[in-house]
Amino acid sequence: MKKQPLAEVFGFPINNLSKEAERYRKNKLCPFHNRVPSCTKNSATKPLGVCSIFYEKNTIVTCPIRFTEEWLITEQAAKFIFNKNIVEKGMWTTLREIKLVDANDKTAGNIDYVLVSYDENGNLTDFGSLEVQAVYISGNITNPFNYYMEDRTNRTVFDWSKNKFFPRPDFLSSSRKRLVPQLVYKGGIFKSWNKKQCVVLQKGFFETLPKLPIVKNPENADFAWFIYDLKSNKNSDKLKLVLDDIVYTEFHPALNKILTPNAGKIESFVQELQSKLDNQLDINSPDAPTLIDIISE
Repeated sequence: MKKQPLAEVFGFPINNLSKEAERYRKNKLCPFHNRVPSCTKNSATKPLGVCSIFYEKNTIVTCPIRFTEEWLITEQAAKFIFNKNIVEKGMWTTLREIKLVDANDKTAGNIDYVLVSYDENGNLTDFGSLEVQAVYISGNITNPFNYYMEDRTNRTVFDWSKNKFFPRPDFLSSSRKRLVPQLVYKGGIFKSWNKKQCVVLQKGFFETLPKLPIVKNPENADFAWFIYDLKSNKNSDKLKLVLDDIVYTEFHPALNKILTPNAGKIESFVQELQSKLDNQLDINSPDAPTLIDIISE
């Protein structure tokens, strides 16, 4: 495990002190197709330019814009959403942050990207969604980021392990608080329209989800899960976004699998309840059989 959490800052590994890397850091630029040239993560004036962090032996993407490197995600999504003829002719494009409303004209949130196809006259012919989910961070990433930025030349290697709130990926919050609500509400609307949906995740995040029921034929799938990872690039001192796998699923089986918890043993829960009850009633040795005794028989 790395002793400090920073993997990429303003698009480059922190030990990359090339003129190109320093130009991005000095000017707080984003090399991954942000809406504007500058990084705007958390703040437009004082951006938190951390693209990814170290976790155990992995590098975890913590900024969704990091996934837009070379627009690989939209190219791959188009192959799933549209037919081969449309893709080969390039008769499609990508629209960002599209508002979605339900039947009651209540907002369901924004779709990260909507891929649309069109005919020779520019008329819309089809569309599908593309949602990108990076990983939330628990702990404090701002302090090590500021520490590194103050003296980059001499702090490409430093020890942050003894500081409080060492940053770590929060996979559980990323799925329960962000990914699952998106799939339930926005995904439910697209499913009712019978439109294809794509989800972009990093490999380490996807592996924390339950094993999803797979559809072998992509044409029968509602969802395509595009699993990406960061790999070292031998030709440059950068990390490269690469497609690791594509998993095809139907909407309801996949959603049910994610929403259904893997229940632990009832005996353990009952034992905890009995312990709390004993403390509250000040009873150490009840004469009557307890519920845990009955369950264990």
